[in-house]
Amino acid sequence: MNIKLKTRLGAALFALAMATSPALADAGQQQMRATATQSSFEQDRADILAMAGDYKVRFDMMETTSWRDDYEPIKAKISGGHESVRVIKDTGREIVLQHLLVAEHEGETFVIKHWRQDWAYEPAKVLVYTDAGTWVNKDVSPSERQGSWSQTVWQVDDSPRYGGVGKWQTVNGLRSWTSDWTARPLARRDAVRHPVYDHYQAINRHQPMPGGWIHWQDNVKMKWVDGKAVPYVQESVLNTYKKFDGYTVSAADDYWAKTKAYWAEVRKEWDKVIAEKGGVTIEEEAQTGTVISARLLDIGTEISEGKLTDAAAIREARSLIQGATGKKPVKTAATKSPESAEY
Repeated sequence: MNIKLKTRLGAALFALAMATSPALADAGQQQMRATATQSSFEQDRADILAMAGDYKVRFDMMETTSWRDDYEPIKAKISGGHESVRVIKDTGREIVLQHLLVAEHEGETFVIKHWRQDWAYEPAKVLVYTDAGTWVNKDVSPSERQGSWSQTVWQVDDSPRYGGVGKWQTVNGLRSWTSDWTARPLARRDAVRHPVYDHYQAINRHQPMPGGWIHWQDNVKMKWVDGKAVPYVQESVLNTYKKFDGYTVSAADDYWAKTKAYWAEVRKEWDKVIAEKGGVTIEEEAQTGTVISARLLDIGTEISEGKLTDAAAIREARSLIQGATGKKPVKTAATKSPESAEY
């Protein structure tokens, strides 16, 4: 009883001191805010890191609403595959996840280095798509970056695809990260058809779920006309990653063990170009993304098969990237999304 009484008395005296001392109260509130921020940061990290693993993936893509009388939405498309997602960098405030696609054909298993997602906490800049073959660094304001994470998505050859900024939140008991509006080049599924539209404006959302995670994309398919982005059709994309290891997971890890040194140098070379030029300009190609993508991927395969040394591969890759990115980005990133992105 005496212990309880002393505890209550101590709490009461502390509360009285806080009430009569603004400095103490402010310090207490700051401590509470700092604790809450740290807790949120750790939860964010846990949600990002939880995307690593081995998965059966389903890709659902459907054009839903035409925004023009002269355009008819195409039929929905469903595809899928097996992907292993690995954490290849984690500094605390930066997490890099590499996706590796594992496929089988006529009894043979092969690995395709797939997309990469880089997460950065409270970034000062984010690399964004601005025009055909052009990406530039966009400043992130102090108010926008506070408590936010950027996600930069890279193509199979580690060239950029799109970048956005958003916050992880808990709404209705569900965790999710939602980007701002982001411009991005056409995905291969559209580019190879040579459609009337030439880029997307999109909102990107990631959510953990029991046994995996989902990646939503709310895309407005658009075309540049006289400097203005004109909307053609709305598309809903839902990529579902379900935990699954009933495929040759070891093939993905074996490929990565053999090629990770090469791909690390490829990433460094892209980063060097982007840092020097404030962005990057490179010719796009419908089948592979960039005009050098096919060769950069082939080099990785040749290393994994023992046909090419790391040193020779890195020399060739550096030469390819430098040769294909000689032109300086011609545009600067807008401080806000294009007017039509609000559509």
